[in-house]
Amino acid sequence: MGQGVDIGGRLGDPVRAAANGKVVYAGSGLIGYGKLIIIKHNDTFLSAYGHNRTMAVKEGDPVKVGQKIAEIGEGPGNKPLLHFEIRVNGKPVNPVRYLPKR
Repeated sequence: MGQGVDIGGRLGDPVRAAANGKVVYAGSGLIGYGKLIIIKHNDTFLSAYGHNRTMAVKEGDPVKVGQKIAEIGEGPGNKPLLHFEIRVNGKPVNPVRYLPKR
């Protein structure tokens, strides 16, 4: 799996878009990510959301920041989690730098 963070939660918790964008991938064709959603935010940034139980968006859909795009599913070890990645110019970066402060 790529660089990213695993975010715990409860099975079925909502997964929300990190920023406005367009869904460029929604499927389960990439090994190790389960049901995966990738959102293109602009020419530089993509965000990826893996291990979803259900997906509320499909390829080509526009999304708004905070919009529910999926529900948390089970990751490795059958534990509920969201695998979250950000890519800048196609390269994975530490997404924590881009998440809002708590």
